[in-house]
Amino acid sequence: MRNDPRGTIITQGNISRINNAFIEEVSCFNNSTGYILVSYSVPERNNTTSIQTLRLNLLRNTTVLNSFGQSMCVCCLQKGMWVNVIFSARMTKSIPPQSNALVVMVQMTPQRPPSPPQRPSSVTTGRIVLIDFDNDYLITANPDNINNQTRFNITNETTFTNRSGAPIRFRNLMPGQMVRVTHANFQTASIPPQTTAFNIRQL
Repeated sequence: MRNDPRGTIITQGNISRINNAFIEEVSCFNNSTGYILVSYSVPERNNTTSIQTLRLNLLRNTTVLNSFGQSMCVCCLQKGMWVNVIFSARMTKSIPPQSNALVVMVQMTPQRPPSPPQRPSSVTTGRIVLIDFDNDYLITANPDNINNQTRFNITNETTFTNRSGAPIRFRNLMPGQMVRVTHANFQTASIPPQTTAFNIRQL
């Protein structure tokens, strides 16, 4: 995630700001209120970043501007937009946390890192029955036949997403969850068979 264009939270007094937040979800209650779910970067150790989400409540006094600085309606915000946001530094302890937006400014799409080359892949849907965080793998079972299991090996290139498609961490997964795994076409002849996971998405 080192080259991700999402910005981090900057707080000064009672006000916080994120430049280049990505809108993951929009809910519009009427022309003047609603909320947006945005994702942003959080610096981690070893010069890496993780992606977190924040719900910003859009109130009647929230200012919403397009990329030309002109006022626009709350309902004009769309999933997939990049925005600069200014909001109250007071956030709830919910998951995701919530705050009240003061200003939302739609931005031109920032330069994103190049997409990796397409790899031959297959998709398997199953329920997680075992996770080994120390050895970087998980095992899923076919919900109709628990004996039909597959081991998916996790690499540095494996990505993880939640139901909304937002990035999450490997450690956000847990046994019992249903997941859709995009993985390599090959499988070993072991029991259970093994393959490399490219993406794991919660269902």
